[in-house]
Amino acid sequence: MHVKQMFILITWVVLLTGTAFTVSAETDVIKPTDQTSTYTSVNPQVSFKDVTELVTKPADQKVKYGDDPLQYGLLWQPTSQKTSKPLIVLVHGGCWLNAFGIDHSFAMATALAQAGHPVWSLEYRRFGDEGGGWPGSLDDIKRALQQLNILNQFQVKTDQAILIGHSAGGHLALLAAIETDVTAFKKIIGLAAITDISRYALGQNSCQQATAQFMAGYPHERPTEYHRANLIYRVMPKHVILLQGDEDRIVPHLQSHLYETASLLVPEAGHFDWIHPGSPAFEKLLAVLQ
Repeated sequence: MHVKQMFILITWVVLLTGTAFTVSAETDVIKPTDQTSTYTSVNPQVSFKDVTELVTKPADQKVKYGDDPLQYGLLWQPTSQKTSKPLIVLVHGGCWLNAFGIDHSFAMATALAQAGHPVWSLEYRRFGDEGGGWPGSLDDIKRALQQLNILNQFQVKTDQAILIGHSAGGHLALLAAIETDVTAFKKIIGLAAITDISRYALGQNSCQQATAQFMAGYPHERPTEYHRANLIYRVMPKHVILLQGDEDRIVPHLQSHLYETASLLVPEAGHFDWIHPGSPAFEKLLAVLQ
């Protein structure tokens, strides 16, 4: 790991989360301590540590969408088999860096499955992984979305699915949906999604500073690539909605505006509230899913 990358990683962890975690492609899931998790209500502006310390249910299947060890998704089946709620495809965030992986989506996936949805949470190559960064990370998400039908073998219906991406994962999910066939998705939801990557790259927080690593340069150095990666130059499908907290210190709320795209700004919500099942913001997300 380069010295600059290490500095960004340590700064992001210390200032914003208070903890760190690792992800291994050799491990299917983190072992839970409880198979029937319930989540206590919490106040807004939770930390990353608050999320990663939550009890989770293990995934039911690991489903690969490519040959690379990181090209897979973990599938949670709905807790109640009587449900007919649509599949949710989930793309985690983490500043596009390989230090932050699928692990921190486990609580969210657990809660969504408890709410009656099958959930396929995608892992993908990120900056620091061979083949990751721009555009490899995007290519992985596109590849997964093009293979939704592989879930049919697990009795999961893939028509009328919902695509959700958080933070950097929101950027990738929205972009991948535009560049692939979006007809399979009834809703596409960006949670604190990075929509204007050129502006974001010029910011001063540690995640913003990681953008140049992901993109292999700054906007003035790679204008063509930034133009392609920037959602403000794309026409969004009508069924996209952006959810954003007005107390988000990692992705500014200005990122929640795209032309002719619905958005909802949630008072007091922080960046990680969207992936904490006990938060008021998560309740807002559940309402949007209905």
